[in-house]
Amino acid sequence: MRTATIHRVTGETDVRVSLGLDGSGSCQVSTGVPFLDHMLHQISSHGLIDLEITARGDTHIDDHHSNEDVGIAFGQALAQALGDRRGIHRFGHFLAPLDEALVQVALDCSGRPHLSWGLTIPAQKIGSYDTELVKEFYVAVANNAGLTLHVRQLDGVNSHHIVEASFKAFARALRQAVEIDPRRAGAIPSSKGVLERAGG
Repeated sequence: MRTATIHRVTGETDVRVSLGLDGSGSCQVSTGVPFLDHMLHQISSHGLIDLEITARGDTHIDDHHSNEDVGIAFGQALAQALGDRRGIHRFGHFLAPLDEALVQVALDCSGRPHLSWGLTIPAQKIGSYDTELVKEFYVAVANNAGLTLHVRQLDGVNSHHIVEASFKAFARALRQAVEIDPRRAGAIPSSKGVLERAGG
């Protein structure tokens, strides 16, 4: 089973993430940041990733540290569950509509962190959530999971729709990339015979 648990403790947050890549989309999350919880449910449901996340942080100041540290821990757990990435499809791509919003995500489980960012979110806040934290979450995930990640907005004016479409597209692209390719016969999906290890 491709599972992992990460417990990250800093002076600002205490985050525990458990995930299973071969799951059914079971999700129990409580980060203290309601909109982030809603987006994590999208990753779990549409990525078919079993996800348990608890976080306690200094949300009395703002949501920045909790948002970022959940992204870091999620990325680390993803990297750990993938291991040497043997047998996976490696690449994923999805185009997700949500009403007027249309967002494209393409990713490569390359081990080389990179984020190309193309969302234009009109509102500064969705509920109490600062929309600038959306990019910070993706940066944390890409850096710690070792993902080459491109997020591009093709259409959209409603901030909630744009952000949620991005998470749905990310979830489906990730699901496609991490699923086992039966034609690989367990080989590492690289002409070099090795993929970089996230954080290594």
